[in-house]
Amino acid sequence: MLGARTASSQRGQVAGEFMVHHPPARAATSTVRRSAPAGIGHDGRVSANPGTETVDDTARAVAETPAETPAEATAEEVPAPAEESSHRTLPRSEAFRRFIADGWGPRPAEPDAPDAVAAFAARRREQLSVLFPGDVLVVPAGPLVRRSNDCDYRYRPHSAFAHLTGLGTDEEADAVLVLHPREQGHEAVLYLRPQAGRETEEFFADARYGELWVGPRPTLGALTTRTGLTTRDVAGLVEEVTAAGSGTGTVRLVPDADPVVTARLRPEGSDGAVASTDAELVTALSELRLVKDAWEVEQLRSAVAASIRGFETVVRELPRAVGHDRGERVVEAAFDGNARIEGNGVGYETISAAGNHACTLHWIRNDGAVRPGDLLLLDAGVEVDSLYTADITRTLPVDGRYTDAQRRVYQAVLDAADAAFAVARPGVRFREVHEAAMVVVADRLSAWGMLPVDAATSLQPEGQYHRRWMPHGTSHHLGLDVHDCQQARREMYLDAELRPGMVFTIEPGIYIKAEDELAPPELRGIGVRIEDDVLVTEDGVENLSAALPRTPEALERWMAGVRG
Repeated sequence: MLGARTASSQRGQVAGEFMVHHPPARAATSTVRRSAPAGIGHDGRVSANPGTETVDDTARAVAETPAETPAEATAEEVPAPAEESSHRTLPRSEAFRRFIADGWGPRPAEPDAPDAVAAFAARRREQLSVLFPGDVLVVPAGPLVRRSNDCDYRYRPHSAFAHLTGLGTDEEADAVLVLHPREQGHEAVLYLRPQAGRETEEFFADARYGELWVGPRPTLGALTTRTGLTTRDVAGLVEEVTAAGSGTGTVRLVPDADPVVTARLRPEGSDGAVASTDAELVTALSELRLVKDAWEVEQLRSAVAASIRGFETVVRELPRAVGHDRGERVVEAAFDGNARIEGNGVGYETISAAGNHACTLHWIRNDGAVRPGDLLLLDAGVEVDSLYTADITRTLPVDGRYTDAQRRVYQAVLDAADAAFAVARPGVRFREVHEAAMVVVADRLSAWGMLPVDAATSLQPEGQYHRRWMPHGTSHHLGLDVHDCQQARREMYLDAELRPGMVFTIEPGIYIKAEDELAPPELRGIGVRIEDDVLVTEDGVENLSAALPRTPEALERWMAGVRG
């Protein structure tokens, strides 16, 4: 699957050499804020210090209007000064406040047992604890992120936070996990915004956090039951972390997860030593996910199964796509709708690329026509509620049958994928999977007369001419992120040996643009990628997405069967 490059030099180094890049997920992970120092408010929310304001705080105006508004302002609705720019009004009478707080029955019962993932998350925290004895480890979930004006993106917590707590979906904006050092290991504490009472203004007035607007937050007790973690009000976060750090001298932080938390814990910014200390934590958190536990593997199986059903939905919708001037959007909507029904949504922006668009690696505009006789390259994955995502690509004949030219390119890519599968097993280095696929790609391109040298010469480091038609890599790790473990060290990623429990993709491709004058005319405008999700086992690999046909003949039969 394809995606945008990150700002991290480590990520760029790894991704740029051996990975197809995916577009960013719909939910953003950071936001622009004013540079004034931020703080943790007395009400438990991460917010600005008195006299300052973050950009995100603007939308909180409805909940932050002065409590000392005169009681005699008894009009049904009057604008408060802080609300004038947002064009919102609030009921201000004391009678209304008493009325809105009264007459409610009990909230739904709280959970009485831990989540299935809780024991696995505890073991992950133990593994992290061993790596940093005596250090304070701070892993924020991250804040809500503004889309525009007073509308936020759908929330998704930071992947490291989700991995260590087992929490997914959108319940814990502004939460922070802290591992406090103890004589033996660490005590893990989850800092959260407490559930607001119905007597508070937040309950009815806060469009960002209020229960009447976005639903109730879980109580601290409910999260303790679900996760097994000690829970505390996030209002005490800075004071408790600072006190803990003064005893050990080392506070390690995931600095890009929550800008407000970072500003409070790093008020003077990060010098080289602090930045290095934080980077070591980020790297460790990424490497901790290289080998999946049994629970993670089951989540990935669920994501793959849901994604395959999404591909079936797309095939059924192809006739409608062909009849629409933006048929690629019909395809995208079909898959994305299924993803939202079956899971949390898509794990990345769906690539729905028909015809020559399939030769554009980052094609996520998806506004082109889908025509009979063309190929449709669909690169898509469902993210389940636990936030684990699949990543599958198939290149389908729109009218159900490959032409001879399309079949020739498709078979070359399939042979490259099969060569990668043939070498993938424990003990083989990650980069060798890519190298095996490139041997086939170079051989076929040479046979088609597209290389200026023979295949063997092209495969040499000083050659690489074949990469013109496959500029991405063959594999990337897969898990909570579609490009998982991206901050891992090179020796732990590209140069590492495969180990049981690793999950990664195999996704070679050949992309021959319509305007490519070095290609045979009959092959121009054909782009093919085949991508499967692979689990390393004790003696080989398992293709998790094998239920979705891969050969051209099997795909033709499958499409005919799905269409009925």
